[in-house]
Amino acid sequence: MDENLLRERDAVRRVDDVTTALDRLADDFAEDEELPVVLQRVCRQVIHAVPDAEIASITLLREGVPYTAAATDDSAHRVDSAQYEAGQGPCLEAARTGELQRVAVAEVAHRWPAFASAAAGTSVVAALSAPLVVDHQYHGSLNLYDTGGNSFGAFDAALLDLYTAAAESALRSTRRHQAARETMGQLRTALTSRAVIDQAKGILMALHCIPSEEAFDLLTRASQEQNLKLREVAQTFVTEATKQR
Repeated sequence: MDENLLRERDAVRRVDDVTTALDRLADDFAEDEELPVVLQRVCRQVIHAVPDAEIASITLLREGVPYTAAATDDSAHRVDSAQYEAGQGPCLEAARTGELQRVAVAEVAHRWPAFASAAAGTSVVAALSAPLVVDHQYHGSLNLYDTGGNSFGAFDAALLDLYTAAAESALRSTRRHQAARETMGQLRTALTSRAVIDQAKGILMALHCIPSEEAFDLLTRASQEQNLKLREVAQTFVTEATKQR
């Protein structure tokens, strides 16, 4: 069969693979899931999007400190950790520069010796890392490792770039939904706190025939003396007052 036709068919197959992976990500995505769950799914599915990839991980930076947020294999943790300890390697380079990194381990041993040594110990021969940006708090890289003896090509890099763009969109939706849940939870807590504080003030006003400001001052002093939050002092007071009735 003509070599050009074979290459064309292989390209079509790879595009189909990444399209299928993207469809699965969209189908499986649920807004009420926690971010770590979605990150782990991204790792599992990106391997199908880039056929030469056998191991995947996600590096995130927390206040500049890298950590592996999800991975498909313990080998990924070992290779990632070696880069974190050395402060250099393809995953950190992608996260810090915002540029995709495509390397053969043997060719970068002089540049990133710790990475090359860890990779050799886990049979990793090539790495492909794409910058991953969710928001200002969550950013890093999506990393692929090959242990099959192949080096990632330009087409693999293009597929990873395409998949990463779609994954970022899904992760941003997860973050927005998570932030909304957190805000609603904070509002509920604030409303509950306000209600119990108002209730405690009302009881104090009735018991001591004092205005609202003095009742609030009593609660504030008790909070400071007991080293407890105002809401906790108010809740304890209301509970005790209710028992006595």
